[in-house]
Amino acid sequence: MDHNKVKQKRNNYELFMKSLMLISTLVTGLLVIFLIAYVFVKGLPNLSIEFLTTKPSYITEKIGILPDILNTVYIVLATLVIVLPLGVGAAIYLTEYASNKKVVGLIEYAAETLSGIPSIIYGLVGMLFFCQFLSMKTSLLAGALTLVIMNLPTIMRTTQESLKTVPVSYREGAFGLGAGKWRVIRTVVLPGCVDGVITGCILSIGRILGESAALLFTAGFAHAVNGIKEGLVSPGATLTVALYVYAKEQGEFGVAFAIAAILMILTIITNLAATMVGAYFSKRRNR
Repeated sequence: MDHNKVKQKRNNYELFMKSLMLISTLVTGLLVIFLIAYVFVKGLPNLSIEFLTTKPSYITEKIGILPDILNTVYIVLATLVIVLPLGVGAAIYLTEYASNKKVVGLIEYAAETLSGIPSIIYGLVGMLFFCQFLSMKTSLLAGALTLVIMNLPTIMRTTQESLKTVPVSYREGAFGLGAGKWRVIRTVVLPGCVDGVITGCILSIGRILGESAALLFTAGFAHAVNGIKEGLVSPGATLTVALYVYAKEQGEFGVAFAIAAILMILTIITNLAATMVGAYFSKRRNR
């Protein structure tokens, strides 16, 4: 009799926990669907070819976001060009070369601390160091360098975890064939973990696209159309900064929701790309 009561209590407890987790899942899913639907309903009607391919005109009072799109592309490219070699190189050194476990642990702890610092602090430090101390002034390059510091832990940690998934037997087999350390890393280790490197890169793109607080202090608010060389040394608003300016400073909520819809689409594409790339290289590696 006691055994039946205990079993009944356990079954009731399991049913309660399953119901709680199901409710949590449904609430999370509904919140995501509501957020996406709300932004699309408010923003998509304000999108047009003219809106996407022109710059703001203070004479005709027409609003276009072409400069903001170009500035976003420039800052993404500049950040990735700098952060990828640094992050991947640091991960390779810490995983394959470094022998002092205390130093490795200290660096990993510092990287995790960097990833938890609020972005507004990065913006303040970037303004004081890059814009003022290094005399870069307010520019996309200063913003890109600030984003490099922000995204370095993401690239480094994802690459490290990917490097650790490569079996030790692969390395030992390559060493047994007479290959040197760097040749083993280049021809055996890196091809086996390229999915993690690409996934980290794509996730960093998503964070760059969604960053605004750090860029408010470093990249500026300009809406001028420039080439990539001139644009990097000039102030410019990315899509997220433009969204803030139009919503908070100018009260153009229709424009803000249109930009939000574009950012939402880019975020969805970025997450899907990360998932697809990870699945593709996972299947390729299992073959």
